Amino acid sequence: MLELIVFLPIIAAVAIALGSPARITALGAAAVTLLLTLTLSAQFNTSEEGAFQFNSSRDLLQIDGFPHLALSFGLDGISLVLLLLAAIVMMAAVWVAPAESKIKGSAKLYYLSLLLIGGGAIGAFCSTDIFFIYAFHELALIPTFLMIGIFGRGEDRVRTAWTITIYLGVGSLILLAGIVMALVGVGADTFNIEDVVALAKRPETAIAAGQQTWIFGLLLVGFGILVSLFPFHSWAAPAYATAPTPVTMLHAGVLKKFGLYGLIRIAMPMLPEGMQALTNVLLVLLLGNIIYLGLVTIAQKKLDRMLGYSSVMHMGYVFLGIAAANHIGVGGAVLLMFAHGISIALLFALCGWMRDRFGTVDFEELGGVAKHLPRLGLLFGFAAFASAGLPGFANFAAEVAVFFGAFQVGENVSQNGLGWFQWTTIIALWGVVISAVYVLRAYRSLFYGESLQKADAPADMTWACRLPVLLLLGTLLLVGFAPEILNQFIRPAVEGLFLSTHGG
Repeated sequence: MLELIVFLPIIAAVAIALGSPARITALGAAAVTLLLTLTLSAQFNTSEEGAFQFNSSRDLLQIDGFPHLALSFGLDGISLVLLLLAAIVMMAAVWVAPAESKIKGSAKLYYLSLLLIGGGAIGAFCSTDIFFIYAFHELALIPTFLMIGIFGRGEDRVRTAWTITIYLGVGSLILLAGIVMALVGVGADTFNIEDVVALAKRPETAIAAGQQTWIFGLLLVGFGILVSLFPFHSWAAPAYATAPTPVTMLHAGVLKKFGLYGLIRIAMPMLPEGMQALTNVLLVLLLGNIIYLGLVTIAQKKLDRMLGYSSVMHMGYVFLGIAAANHIGVGGAVLLMFAHGISIALLFALCGWMRDRFGTVDFEELGGVAKHLPRLGLLFGFAAFASAGLPGFANFAAEVAVFFGAFQVGENVSQNGLGWFQWTTIIALWGVVISAVYVLRAYRSLFYGESLQKADAPADMTWACRLPVLLLLGTLLLVGFAPEILNQFIRPAVEGLFLSTHGG
């Protein structure tokens, strides 16, 4: 079943290229992928601490002097949660995509690209072979560039596509160099993640501390560019404002989580001393995401740019949970990856609907929308409050765990009980205030105040438009009120991760 989940979107993309009806095929593949993922989640054994389940492996290459290459898949609780994220957002993204007749250009290319982006992300999260973790991510990036350049908005879409190509291409090359150095450092004869981590924790094959620092630095920069870690963030907001709405939902909501997943899955267990050596550097950079980019977000005058910068800002919280390197912090980071992915996809879906109907999302050109479109106003309000971390939504539960995990780190604590992590957490908490400021400002500007003429034109959201939005919003509320739905998967996986990191 796991192999079917991974390859179904890719097979559907090929079918569309060969002439199958684009929208029907894409919707069917996304729906079946989501149903199979939910079925797999119900079968997942939460009592197995850190073990990969539903394993499958097919040998591809075995040559002397080259690591054994196999198409291997498996799930632990962390990858299962991210698989759920990818399946839910892919379903919603395909659902909100325009009808084939309304697409300017090739509808086949449009829909098969969406499936390849979602399928590439799913493959990266489900692979247990480092080579294919990397390869599936690259598969998802190619259609992302094409979609921005061909179907994006604005006269600068080609330039934006090239910018993101260069940024993420450089990040991928740096990441590849770090992965190769790590594999060579442990003398790996396989790409299997469990075997490589086992080599990394053996005293006789572990990488020396000084070398770990350099390799972790490469991985941090490589993954950091993909995640838009400060100061490698400038590609993200323009790309999200230019890309078609479904592409923005998939990239900001799902594909961006690959870099964070890679740090947790590869860098943490293989290079614990390197991570510890660069922790203070990471704390400074993540504060750049939270505080500096939070202030940049407040200064935005268009909704799409504001959402793009807010997405980059919230990555700082996830980095804080990862930097804490304890069970609460890392568990909160994984939960926040899921919550942020759902909430930002929801906000971009609503933003895209408004842009299509009004022709603009400029704060100065819209106002009083809630008077004419109360359903849109209500749904956007829920989405905005979720992004700001209001209790009752998944984001709140995740951010609380991140803050508690970071604040309890006891290293380098001074006599007053405050160390690097405590001060970083205190400063990062101001990000919650910043989020509330830009969210409420945007909501007030768009939905209240003087009613402008453009707000009178479109009809309110129909059920066809509301259903994908309700899928995302319902997920946020369900996990927000009962975070144990996902924590039951995350907890044993994090326990297993730390057994791997610290050698038991």
